[in-house]
Parts: sequence; structure tokens; C-alpha cells
Amino acid sequence: MTTLAGKVAVITGASRGIGRTTALALAREGVHLVLAARTVEEGSLPGTIGDTAARARELGVEAVPVATDLSCEADLERLAQVAVDRFGGADILINNGAVTQLDSWAAPLLEIPREDWYYQFAVNLHAPFILTQLLVPAMEARGGGRILNLTAGCGEVHRLPEEPPFREAIGDFRMAAPAYLASKRALDRFGNVVAPELARKNIAIIGVMPGLAASELTVRNVEQAGLDGSALVPMDIAAQMLVYFAGCEDPMPYTGRLFHAPRDSEELGITAST
Repeated sequence: MTTLAGKVAVITGASRGIGRTTALALAREGVHLVLAARTVEEGSLPGTIGDTAARARELGVEAVPVATDLSCEADLERLAQVAVDRFGGADILINNGAVTQLDSWAAPLLEIPREDWYYQFAVNLHAPFILTQLLVPAMEARGGGRILNLTAGCGEVHRLPEEPPFREAIGDFRMAAPAYLASKRALDRFGNVVAPELARKNIAIIGVMPGLAASELTVRNVEQAGLDGSALVPMDIAAQMLVYFAGCEDPMPYTGRLFHAPRDSEELGITAST
């Protein structure tokens, strides 16, 4: 690992969950933060970007919260501009924000409104693309960087020769989320395809699948469904893998690839801090 102290990270979806956990893990390493999320006031779930920023500042780093709708291109441009104006750009981009709450999120195919499908692709796929375009020039000028994309399960991430049959539900808990899973799979391929181009700029792009992480939302949904949550993966496992990829001495052996945090952490020698 190289020192991360003084580096700058832009993190989306930073009000709670893996985004918040990763932000605070990076703050402990001395990374300054530009934090994006829509949640500026606490709602049905705990956490706001202001709370995350305040906690990061207590750890001794600068942290700037930026209210951001990831489906809005103007908001994405403003987020990138904040990073450039405040810090001269970013060394790390973590595309964590995604649509995880929507009436049609796990609806059957014929019940998904097209506008909801487009919205999920805008947030889960187009926002990472746009932020990558906006931040890569400054990242290259700073000597290189890391782009880390949070992804979902697929045959490739599980190192299977082909995609297995999909398990539609566990009891009454519906697992099928067509727009979410399709957009995340497209994000995987995007990273794989642009990796050689970015490598010439000394920028690595890496996908991390956190497993079924014990985020505030997932824990609530599992409890409401009456399921056993003991198999949920602590959020810190994914956060520590993201910290590792943000600061490892040579990220290029990993660029363009997908990693499953619960499995690959041990192989990479990564230990959760909590």
C-alpha cells in the first residue's frame, strides 16, 4: 500500500450504507472527500451526507457534501466542478450510488414503467459514465487515479464459466430486479472495455461486488420479510476492499476486472477493521 494521506476521493451514495462506511474508512487514511447523495435531511432511514461529512471532519480531513441527483446531468457537472474548484480534481472516484428503493424495483417485467427503467439506467450506469468523463482529465493531470464501481452478482464475478439460472425469489422475498441488475452488468462491461484506454493515463477501473451487504436498507427489508439476516455481509468488508484498491501500490493487475469482496478479501490479504 502507498500512503493515501492528502488524496481526494469523490464518493456517490455517501449518506449511508457502503458509501458512508467507505468514506469514513478513507478519512481514517487521511483522504479528503467530496460526498454526493440526495439525502440532506434524515428520512425513513438514518444518515445524511452532512452527517457523513461532519464525522469525516472529526477524523481530521476536509469533507464537502454536495446534494446530487445522479439522474441529473447538471448535478453531476456541479459535483465534478466542486472537486476541481476545491481540490484541483480527484484521485479516486467511487461510483457507489444506485437506485435501491423504487416501487417497481422488483416488479415483474410487464409491470415496470419505462420511465423507471430509464431512471435506473441513468443513476446506475450513465452517472458513472458521465462522472468518469468529467473527472478523468484532472485525474490524469494529477498523475493517475482509481475508479471503483460497485456492482452486483453475475456469473463472471463468481468466476463461473457461464451465467447460472437466476433465483427469482427466496420465499416471498423477490430477488429479481431487472433494471438494477441489467444496468449493473452494463457497468461491469463498461469498466472492462475502457480499462486499456484509462491504463495509458495511469488510471485503473475496478468493479467490486460487496455481497448481500448489511446496509440499513437491506437489514430493514430482510427483517420485514421475516428472513434470517445472519448471512448478510458486513459493510466494512467491501469498504476495506475499496480502500485497498484506492491505495495499493500497483492497481494495474486488477484493472478491468471484477472482484467479490467476501471471497477475494482473504486472497488479497484484506482484513475488515470492524
